[in-house]
Order: sequence, then C-alpha cells, then structure tokens
Amino acid sequence: MGFDAWFTLATIGLVMAALVSNRMQVDTAMLGGLILLMVFNIIEFEQAASGFASTAVLMIGGLFVVAAGLEETGALSLFSDRILGRPRTIAQANLRLLPPVALCSGFLNNTPIVAMCLPVVRDWARRQQLSTSHLLMPLSFAAILGGKLTLIGTASNVVVMEEFTTWLDNDHPWLEQIGFTEMPGWLEFFGIGAIGLPTAILGIGLMMLITTKVLPARKPAINDASDGREYQVELVIQPGSPVVGQTIEQAGLRQLPDLFLSQIERGETLLAAVSPDEILHAGDRLAFVGALNSVLDLRRRIRGLETPDDQATKLPVSRTTRRLVEAVVSSASPLVGQSIREARFRTAYEAVVIAVNRQGQRIDGKIGDIILKAGDVLLLETHHAFADHWRNRQDFYLVSNVDHSRPTRHEKAWLSLLIMLALVFLLIFKPFGLTAVPAVWLCALLMVLTRCVTGTVARRSINWQVLLAIAAAIGIGKAMEISGAAEGITQSLITIAHGLDFGLTGMLIVLFVLASIVAQLVTPFGAGVLMFPIAMGMAQHFTVSPLPFVFTLMMSVGTSFMTPVGYTTNLMVYGPGGYRFMDYMRLGLPLAVLAGIITVVLTPLFFPF
Repeated sequence: MGFDAWFTLATIGLVMAALVSNRMQVDTAMLGGLILLMVFNIIEFEQAASGFASTAVLMIGGLFVVAAGLEETGALSLFSDRILGRPRTIAQANLRLLPPVALCSGFLNNTPIVAMCLPVVRDWARRQQLSTSHLLMPLSFAAILGGKLTLIGTASNVVVMEEFTTWLDNDHPWLEQIGFTEMPGWLEFFGIGAIGLPTAILGIGLMMLITTKVLPARKPAINDASDGREYQVELVIQPGSPVVGQTIEQAGLRQLPDLFLSQIERGETLLAAVSPDEILHAGDRLAFVGALNSVLDLRRRIRGLETPDDQATKLPVSRTTRRLVEAVVSSASPLVGQSIREARFRTAYEAVVIAVNRQGQRIDGKIGDIILKAGDVLLLETHHAFADHWRNRQDFYLVSNVDHSRPTRHEKAWLSLLIMLALVFLLIFKPFGLTAVPAVWLCALLMVLTRCVTGTVARRSINWQVLLAIAAAIGIGKAMEISGAAEGITQSLITIAHGLDFGLTGMLIVLFVLASIVAQLVTPFGAGVLMFPIAMGMAQHFTVSPLPFVFTLMMSVGTSFMTPVGYTTNLMVYGPGGYRFMDYMRLGLPLAVLAGIITVVLTPLFFPF
C-alpha cells in the first residue's frame, strides 16, 4: 500500500479514536475525517461530496418523516395494551414485548420505535412491579434485531444495499463469468430477512433465557416522579372512546404509575370509592391525582379522554399547534381569589386549565370551581406561542413549555398505517418503475398532506446528525477504494485466511468479526460503508457470488449490542434503565456471538457462493 492508503487508514483510526473517547459526536468525527482526506488530496471534492446526494441519504431522510407520522398519530399504541397484557415474570413480559417490537422494526426505523415504546414499557413495568432494567435493554436489542428483517428496517441496510447497487452499475467482467445478474426487487427488500428472521427469533429466545441471569436489577438513573409534584386532573370520556363499556381494570385505569383515579362523577351520582369492576360510560367525568408525566402518558395512550365541558374543543387554536404549558400564578395576578370559571380563563388567555397543583394539597371540587391562589401551578392546554407571550407578564411568576406534549392525532392512526403499507408495496413491487427515493418521499408527503404530521414536525423529525454521518462515511468509503486501502486490507485478510486454510466460510467469519468490531466504534452505517469495498474484494478474489458477502456484511454491522454508544437505541435506554457501561457486554456479547454463528451457517445456504 502507498502513502494515500496508509493516510486513509490513519484518518479512519483518528475518527475511531475520537468516537471511542466520547469527545466528538459521530457526524463531527466523520465530517472531520472527510475534510482531512480532501485537504491532503486523497479524494477529489466531487467524490467526497457524492455521499450527500446518495440514494441512501435521501431515502433515510424520507423514512424519518414517515416514522414521525406514525408516532404523531399513535399508530403503534393501537395494539399496545392488548399485546402487553399483565405478565407475572420477566420472561413472560419479554415474550409479549420483544416479538412485536422486532416485527415493527422490520418496517420502520428502530429509533422512533424505541422512543415510542420507552414510556409505555416504563409505566407497564411499574404497573406490573417488574424490573425496568430487565426490559429496556432487551427492548433496544429486539429493535436492532428486527431491523434485519427487511431493507428499510435500519439505516445500515439501506446504506449497504445502495453501495451494492451502485457497485453493480459499474463494469465487473468476472460477474458475467459466474452468471450473476441484477437483484430482483423482492430479494433486495426481503433478502436480509432470510438470515435476520431466524436470528431475531433465536436472539429473543436467548434474551428470555439469560436476561435475569446476566443483568442485575438496576434502578433508573432518573426518577420521573422524583419532584413529587402532583396534579388534580379531570377528564371526560367521549362517546367514541375505546374505553366505553370496559371496566376500569380492562381500560388500564387501575394501578396507574404515579396516578390515582380518585372518583367518578356520573350525572348526579358521585362514585368516591371506585371499584376495578366499575363499567365506564360515555360522559363519565374521571378525577385523577398524580405526577405530570403520568398525566401526559394517560392522554397520549387513551383516545377519547378530553377536558370537561368541551373546553378544549372551544379553543380558537388548531389541534396541530397545541401543546401543554405549566404556569405559576403570581401574587399580582388578577386570577388570585377567583375561580377558573369566574375568571373566564379560556377567553382571557386562549388556554384551558386541565390540572392544578397546590403544594401537594388535595383540592376538592371541579376544576372550574377551584379558587386560585398565588403559587398555584396550572397545567394548560394552549397554543405553541403561549409561553413567549406570557413569560414576562405579571399574571404568572413562571411559564414553561412541557416537552413532548403535542396532542396525539388518534383519528389519523389507521390512515398513517395505510400509508406505511403503501410504502412497503411500492418498495417491493416498484410499480410504473418507481424507484426507492421517490416512493419514500411520496409517502412522506402523504403523511404531511393528510395531516398525520405537520410540516414543522416533519422537518424537525429528520435526524440531520445521522444523515451527515452517513454522507461523510460514504465519502470516506470512496477514499478507501480510491487510495487502495480497501484492496490492501482485503489482500492481507485473504493471505491470513489462506495461511490458516479458512476457505470461503472462513472469509465470512473474518468479515463478520471485523465488521462487527468496526460497527461498535463508528456506528453500523459507517461500518457498512467502510467495510463494503473489503467485502467486494473478497468476492472478486475468489470469483464467487457477492451476495453472501453483502448479506454477511449487513448482519455483522447490525450487531451493535456490546456498548451503549454502539447504537442510538442503546443510548436511549441507558439512563432510564440505570445501566452501567459493562452491562451491555453482559447481554450483548452472547447475542452477537449467536448472530455470528447463525449468519455464517445460513448465508451460504440461502445465497450460495
């Protein structure tokens, strides 16, 4: 290898070191490495910038918008209560939780799936008195495993397949010698599932068996209810709500985490001691006392629970621009000494009071009849600009927005699911010659046009950090190929394999282990781009089909189980699960070894050399 090759490898080493040290974000490190290669003329600007216009980057950007539409409509929560149930053990809980998570991850980006499941699983664990740490890490790992069921399951699949299809567009005479033709659409979309499905099934089974044995029961690093602030909330069951006709137990309103159903008002009747077998009716006024996060989760999870007297429906504010706000009544406020109804709060402030906190005291009576005092904390449903407008007024001491408090568009849930199914159809069958990028962005546009997600939320849902990192990684991968670094590494690996008499299966093992290690350091999609030239070099050296190497590479870069920084979903559950760094190795290493064995055994059977 010449200077260019060694310099490229040294640059990649610097990128890996920066990521391992946790001193740089992945996009900064990748872009820094790419800039360094351009400065020293290892790669031309056009080649370095090719990743920013790649199909993979454009496709993944659209998938973020599609996933946002599903999240905003609560589509996945339609089935959560029925699926999760009331397990008694961790093994039973994981059996109910992990398979549907893995299945959903095959068709959606796994990051938003874990984001949507995280609060649901956390509350579910508290209700069933199960250890959160025994559920959240398997949740992340199941989402990663499920990403290997289809092409669009995770970004690394898209990146590797895009690299492969682009590579096929170039002239490779040796492919004609072995009779290799282009991949059909169904194989491109579902091919990885031939290996990913058995791996997911056996991986979930392994986690059910060993999770409680290898993972200690940790306490969450952050307790959501640690501030002790409780709100009194009144919600009315609307006629179309799914809880109508169910008992309190069936509706999931009993043993709520940090939330207590204190009473039910039904017409002129007040039910103070609420039985779990009490049947709910449309128009029932439910009084809850509990923590803010639990109030938010209740409103997101159950459709048809609205504020009393249809106050929220009378707000002159579109539901798409609403959010929740906390406001502390000041001593100089004109609200002091008046009830919420007497103050005509909705008209004066364009906001509806849905809960009141008074230093932990229980406040009797309806929300509208509460006489406000200085220091009362009001939970308001209002427009997105409320905090900016009232923050410096004398009416309130403090005004702050509540994160993740946009109303869930339950009425659009089935529509968003239909759009998702349409996307799968378009990617598999490619009608009218429609390619991947137009198909994804057509469905993303439909999510916005049908108001499953607003344009503002759609723009914010695109993870630019991931897209920049992928684009830069593609540029670095080009530098590996152009500089000769990929060819040099390939020849070295082949020489070692020949010396040890590995053969083709041995090369798959070497590729899997090497790519898996790199994936822990530079993210799965980065590893997929960097290792792709090496995988193709192996296939070309032995003059065999490249498919076993492509799908082995896809599987190997998806084994990001061994560190919390290896994948986004691992980091997402790190704090809520109360984990330590080495906890990921305890459960992740056996899972990675299992995935490696399954991949090396099954790949040559489904995709012969």
